[in-house]
Amino acid sequence: MTGLVRRVALPAVSLVLVVGVLAVQLLNGGGTYEPLRPPDACTERPVTSRADGIDGLTERLVLLGVADAACTLGVSREALTLELAQSPEVSDAEVDALRSGLLSAVRRMADDGTLPPASALVDEALDQAELNGILAFAIRALPDSLIDSALKTDDVLVRTVDELDVRSLLGNLDSPTDLDRQVEVAITEAVKDALLDRLRNLL
Repeated sequence: MTGLVRRVALPAVSLVLVVGVLAVQLLNGGGTYEPLRPPDACTERPVTSRADGIDGLTERLVLLGVADAACTLGVSREALTLELAQSPEVSDAEVDALRSGLLSAVRRMADDGTLPPASALVDEALDQAELNGILAFAIRALPDSLIDSALKTDDVLVRTVDELDVRSLLGNLDSPTDLDRQVEVAITEAVKDALLDRLRNLL
């Protein structure tokens, strides 16, 4: 008899517990389900980068720039990256919005004081460049004050964005996660090249 009671009681207790959990959920608004909305791309949020130096600079630039582009186009950041990855052809509006967004990001970083001085980027650019030793040594010997007076980081970034082949970059995305990565890589390399070209002119 004890075994029979046990077999009957255990399912009954389980049923009571399940009903109790469901009741609590329903009382707390669990009867309706609404998917979470993606963040509004037009709402300014603090953006930090996981990297340092030029990589960190371009990562933050791209995060801000893509959000600004999404805001301009009236979509969420997530919707924009998905659209760019799935669309066979990039529209003029998307190209213009991204370029404008990147330029806006440069201005925002200049205004909030998060742009590093050009002199702080020189060593990294030289470390990854294929320059002869004498030229690299001469550039490293330039005083920071001279570099910073002759080179402004925001000017370098603006020139880089203006010359960036945005349409080609956006046309080669295979997945939504490629957008940030590909634009970051392109801008990072272009910034290094621009820095070195301008530094050579100082010698």
